[in-house]
Amino acid sequence: MENVAQTILVAASVSVLVLLLSPVYALIAYIAVLVWYPDDLSVQVGTLNFPVGRIVILALYLNLFVRTNLPRKFKLIWPDRLVIACFICNVLAGAYTMPNVTQLLENQSGRFFDMALPYFAVRLIITDRQKYILLLKGVLCVAAILAIPSFYQSITDRNPLSFGASYLTRLAGRRYGFARAYATFGNSIQLGVFFAMSGGVCAGLLRSVRERIWLYRIEVGLTLLGVFSTMSSGSLLAAIAIIFFIAFYRYRRYWKEAVITLVIMCTVVEVVSNRHFFEVIDRFALNPRTAWYRARLIEVALFEGGMSGHWLTGYGLADPGWSKKIDGRGHTDMVNHYLLILSEFGLVGFIPFCGLIITAVKKLFERFWLLHRECDIWSVWCLASVLFGVLVTLNSVSIFPPCRNFFYIILGLCSALPQILHRDAKLELQRIK
Repeated sequence: MENVAQTILVAASVSVLVLLLSPVYALIAYIAVLVWYPDDLSVQVGTLNFPVGRIVILALYLNLFVRTNLPRKFKLIWPDRLVIACFICNVLAGAYTMPNVTQLLENQSGRFFDMALPYFAVRLIITDRQKYILLLKGVLCVAAILAIPSFYQSITDRNPLSFGASYLTRLAGRRYGFARAYATFGNSIQLGVFFAMSGGVCAGLLRSVRERIWLYRIEVGLTLLGVFSTMSSGSLLAAIAIIFFIAFYRYRRYWKEAVITLVIMCTVVEVVSNRHFFEVIDRFALNPRTAWYRARLIEVALFEGGMSGHWLTGYGLADPGWSKKIDGRGHTDMVNHYLLILSEFGLVGFIPFCGLIITAVKKLFERFWLLHRECDIWSVWCLASVLFGVLVTLNSVSIFPPCRNFFYIILGLCSALPQILHRDAKLELQRIK
C-alpha cells in the first residue's frame, strides 16, 4: 500500500474536524474527503482495508451518538428496512457461495461501510428543509471544485490529484483529442457518474435560493464540465438522461403518456429489428465496441444460459466466465450493475435491491402531486431525475466506491426529502387552523 502515513494524517485530521462540526457540516466534510482523496489509498487493519472515507464515517457516527439526540428521534420507514434487508440477503447468499468466512466478512463489512452507513447518515442528519438545502450547497461546492482539476487533466493528460499514488499518474486514454479524466477516482466512468448525480440533485437549488443564484448556476455548469472531462459514454448517458428528465418538468402531468410511448418504442424496436432494443445504444456510444460488449453481456447472462444453475444465490465473488462467450477475454468485465448484483448474489440479493429502488421511487412520489410550493416540486423532480438517470446508466455501468457511496446518499435523500415536505405541510396546515 502506498502513502500510509499520508493517509493516516488525512484520516485523523478530517475525523477530528468531523467530531467538532455540526452534523450537516460533518456530512459535507465526509463527502468532500470521499471524493477528493483517492479511495485506494487506505490503512490496513488486520485483513481489512480502511480508506479515509470509512474512517471518517465512523467519526461522523461518533459525533451523532455522543453529541446529538438524532439517533433517539429516528424512526424506520420502508426504504430503511430494505437497505437492511439487502445487506442481510447478501450475507445469506454469500454464506452459500463463499465458504471462506473471512472472505465473506471482509466483503460484506466493506459494503456495509460504503452503502448502509452513508445512507443512514443522511437519514439521521437531514431532518428539515434548511439542512437539505445546506447539504446540497456543500455537495455542489465539492463537485464544482473537483471539476476544475478534472478538466485540467482532460486537456493536459496530467492528474494534479494523484496524491503520490502511482496508479493515478498513468496516462489516460483519449477520445476526440481529450484525455479521459479520472482525478481521484482512478476511473473516468465512476468520476463522470458522480458529476452527473451531483449536478442533477443540486440543480434543485436553482429555485430554492434567491441570493447569488448566478454562483449556483456556474457551479452546476462546472459539474457538466466534469462529466465532459471524463469522455465516457456511461457518464454522458447519465447526464443526458438527467437533463431530459429535468427538461420534461413543465410537461410532468403527461408522465403516463411518456412512459407508455417509451414502452411502445422499445417494443416496436424489439419486434421490427433483428436486434434487441438495448443493442441500439451502440449507434450512439463514443466507443461502439464497448457498447457492443455491454449488449452481449446482457444477452449471455440472461438469454444464453449465463445464470444457469446460479439463479438463486449467484456465483459469489467468482468470475462467471461469460467473457468466453462474448469476446474470449480472460475476465468478465461486469459493466452492468444489475448483472453484477445478480451474478454475485443471485435473486436472493437482486430482488431486495430492486425492492429498495422501487420503494425509493414510490416514497419520493407518494405525495408529489399534493405539493403546492414550486421550489418543493422542483426539488423532488431534480432528485427524481438523478434516480432515473442512474437507473438507466446502471445498465451499462457498475458503480464502486466512492461513486457507490454517493448513490446511497442519493437514496437516503429520496427517503428523507418526502418526510421533510410532509412534516412541513402538516405544520402549515396546523398554522392555518
